[in-house]
Amino acid sequence: MRLIYSMIIIVVVILMSGCEDEKPIPEPEQLTREATGFYCSMIVIDHNGPKAQIFEHNREGAIWFTSVRDALVYNMLPGEAQDVQIIYVSDMSQAKKWQIPQKNLIWIRAEDAFYVIESRKRGGMGAKETVPFGNRDSADNFAREFGGNVVSFMDIPREYILGDTGEYDDPQY
Repeated sequence: MRLIYSMIIIVVVILMSGCEDEKPIPEPEQLTREATGFYCSMIVIDHNGPKAQIFEHNREGAIWFTSVRDALVYNMLPGEAQDVQIIYVSDMSQAKKWQIPQKNLIWIRAEDAFYVIESRKRGGMGAKETVPFGNRDSADNFAREFGGNVVSFMDIPREYILGDTGEYDDPQY
């Protein structure tokens, strides 16, 4: 009897531990003029190219970035990201133009995007960008037009995100 009672307690404890309230994944926020970049404190919507927003488990609201590369830097650097829940990036296959894409961007999960790296296009602060696309064909077309390589989220080189050649002279920026 004692063995049965002990087994029941163990099963109940195991089942209860799986019932903890997990915080639901937040939906992406709409980009407004109140959104300021985490690193630059500038108005995100005023910058060219793709944007990003990060949600952390113990923080209310999105953390905004004027470029996708900045969000990936935040996610990689020790001491920056504390408990990332999800990263959303602009789907540039849905953007109407590079110069200040439309206000209500189409947001996709960072890990679902295809990225063009090493292109001639520059991001929100004039640095090299990691340009996200919701589909491979759009990423391939962008790479053909502006140079660069198409990679998945997991294949973005750490050196590309954390390094910088200082090339800020793209006339199309």
